[in-house]
Amino acid sequence: MTETVSTPTTTIPGLVSGTYSLDTAHTEIGFTVRHLMTKVRGTFQEFSGEIVVKDSLEESTANVSIELASVHTRNEQRDGHLRSGDFFDAENSPKMTFVSTALKAEGDDYILAGDLTIKDVTKPVELAFEFLGVDQNAYGQTILGFEASTSISRKDWGIDFNVPLEGGKLLIGDKVDIHLDIQAALNA
Repeated sequence: MTETVSTPTTTIPGLVSGTYSLDTAHTEIGFTVRHLMTKVRGTFQEFSGEIVVKDSLEESTANVSIELASVHTRNEQRDGHLRSGDFFDAENSPKMTFVSTALKAEGDDYILAGDLTIKDVTKPVELAFEFLGVDQNAYGQTILGFEASTSISRKDWGIDFNVPLEGGKLLIGDKVDIHLDIQAALNA
């Protein structure tokens, strides 16, 4: 048995450098936000993106573009309100984007820093993610998977619509939890 020695370049067994495209059929981009005494969960149905894996993992990059009009919360009326100027203003700002700026390992997990743009406002965010592995799919493509999450203040992106309630409370929470379940395939 040989012992693996860590080096400044992070390596993952089976991971090869190249450009990986998000597999939209096996990827979910979702969010959770407090509404009254519950939490509303939603997803975005239309998005694209790629991950460029470099020989030095720390030099790898990711970018994602999400169609805001594709928001889905299992309630058509609420989805329409989210698309409106009160929230995403999808007609005038149709896309939300994420472009990575740095990647670093923290033990077995990773932190992906990047710029998140919503409604023409760009702010830095950090995503904590867990790498789930590399394998071959049924078509022989190399695929990779990971889960990632972060929390943001929607007010930081100018999404501050709310309804005051009795006792100084508000209808909608400011904190939005974002979660990603990603599968991407190596481009041929």
